[in-house]
Amino acid sequence: MRTGRTGTGGASGTARPEDGQPLFGSDARFHAFFDDPRWALAIIRATVLEAAHPQIGAALADNSTFVARPWRRLRNTFLSMRRMFSDDPAVREREAARLNRLHARMSGSDSRGRAYDAMDRATRAWVVATLFESAVTMCRLSGQPLGQDTMEGIYAEYRAFLAALDGDAGELPEDLHDFWPYFDGVVENELENTEAARVILFRLFDHLPAPALFDGAPALWAAGRAVVGPLLGAITVASLPEPFRRRAGLPETPGAQSLMRGAYLAAGLARFLPDGWLDVEGVIELVSLPPGSDDPRARTAAALRDRVKRASALLRLVTPLSDGPGPAPGTAPGPGEGRRPAEEFFRQVLDQTGDGHLDWPDLAAMARELSTRLDLDEPEENRLYDAFAAWWRELQADLDTDGDGRVSLAEYAAAVPSLAGPALIRVAEVLFDATDKDGNGTIDADEYRALFRTAFHRDLAATGGSCGRSAFVSDFLSFMSARRTGTPYDPLLAEA
Repeated sequence: MRTGRTGTGGASGTARPEDGQPLFGSDARFHAFFDDPRWALAIIRATVLEAAHPQIGAALADNSTFVARPWRRLRNTFLSMRRMFSDDPAVREREAARLNRLHARMSGSDSRGRAYDAMDRATRAWVVATLFESAVTMCRLSGQPLGQDTMEGIYAEYRAFLAALDGDAGELPEDLHDFWPYFDGVVENELENTEAARVILFRLFDHLPAPALFDGAPALWAAGRAVVGPLLGAITVASLPEPFRRRAGLPETPGAQSLMRGAYLAAGLARFLPDGWLDVEGVIELVSLPPGSDDPRARTAAALRDRVKRASALLRLVTPLSDGPGPAPGTAPGPGEGRRPAEEFFRQVLDQTGDGHLDWPDLAAMARELSTRLDLDEPEENRLYDAFAAWWRELQADLDTDGDGRVSLAEYAAAVPSLAGPALIRVAEVLFDATDKDGNGTIDADEYRALFRTAFHRDLAATGGSCGRSAFVSDFLSFMSARRTGTPYDPLLAEA
């Protein structure tokens, strides 16, 4: 039996299994799954299995933005997988280094006092194991089981993926034959009904915020979510390994197994579509385009958004659903101010993890998103994180009046003017330096687009095609102190 040995090439190596099939790039077997609709179901399943691991569940609960900003997380995860399976070894090495820096910043202890570390090698191996096993399972459930040779080839690619991150794939069994006892053993002996797993199964789908495409039609989105959310939850639960469902006490919904198989079979019909018809990356970017974007696809997005709004208007005529609560009394902005109410700004911008409090993981999530957008090297990334860390220490000193180590909405609302202190100004200056790639003291159109994914904001368009330090810092401070809405930072930090 072929072993799927990856060798020591890591991210930059050209190691191949014995049949000569590439382990990375567009010719790799796994690459065919990138635009496969079944993968949407499989990745949710894999994420639940990951979150059920105590270490991963604790790291997700403390650090992840997947509940409050799932669309951002989905887009970044998809792009990361694209890079890790790129044809270019330099792209793979850079992405592996970025992921390792990201994970190295995630450690702590869970609610039971057990330590977790996102760099733990056995835990990282489990993440890769869930992705492989879910790929195999999705093919089986959709009536297209993988042949032994194909399965071994994909397993070799996943071991190469782990080797790119850890230097070797030693934490995963070398032989596919030994993988299945390993996987079953972790499911039987290590997985738990963690808070993170419960959130994904029973809260995420029920509270999933609308992507940008549906942002103007909350009634339509809420109606669709009310139907699709429970179905996705039932499908995911039914697809999980039976020993875990039993130990976690997950409900067995009547007919869920048939529904789950039907969903996978329906998604599998996409194999009959002509090549190139499905472009998941394009779809993700399309539904995420904010209104007013100058992206060439914006016209299509605008047309779709218009149809969505019409459907939402029709829905309001025939149902009692509303577009949500209006502003609270006394919170309407003054003429030309565009100020957000304190509660709205706290929820939409500061509380990045969605746990109801402001603490370091929230600011770290901002630094992580900005670093990802700008594709920063390690020194620049560290400077940005250090600036956000200094801001967090300043916020703790100024706002944490009860000394519990975090800032509540009430504490924030009582001291809003304290936000724009020296540390926040430093964050803005470091962000300017990181965006100003050529170091000429101004941000040109290309540098601006790298951060905001759109052309110059109209307020800056009259500056001769560039943005100076003072204008950039002023714009950032205006946003972060909730003095302005509708800035380029809204789709970057305030939206899901």
